[in-house]
Amino acid sequence: MSRITIIVNGTPETREIEDRTLLVHFLRDHLGLTGTHIGCDTTQCGACTVILDGRAVKSCTVLAVSADGSAVATVEGLAQNGRLHDVQQAFHEYHGLQCGFCTPGMIMAAVDMIRRHDGMLDEHTVRHELEGNLCRCTGYHNIVKAVLAAADKHRAAHAVAAE
Repeated sequence: MSRITIIVNGTPETREIEDRTLLVHFLRDHLGLTGTHIGCDTTQCGACTVILDGRAVKSCTVLAVSADGSAVATVEGLAQNGRLHDVQQAFHEYHGLQCGFCTPGMIMAAVDMIRRHDGMLDEHTVRHELEGNLCRCTGYHNIVKAVLAAADKHRAAHAVAAE
């Protein structure tokens, strides 16, 4: 057993856990943050994607003890003051979901992608970077449109801030 503290969505969370506990299970079972989905446990589907210390990772392959002292953002932590994050809003507006199972992982991957590219994305880049996130329902068309719309909004907001 290990005692760990992980800052989750801005809040330090300290728990005693088994050393073999995966980050996805820490989030879901110990903290009740069930927006991070378990789809495969083998890094194939991306449903468990979270942001760990500023980078998107598949939490089904990260031991929680290795995240001790780190910061984790989950889909539950994106909305602020009752307002959806731009990526969440774009998924809603462009119907970038169907059953919704992959949606949290897609959203977290998109948040990281938009940050890394500073909103400068095209369809090819979005499709390439989402290859590690599987959707069995939508064919990705609306997901890509949602990511591009959120990226455009990100660029526009940064352009206004720069003025």
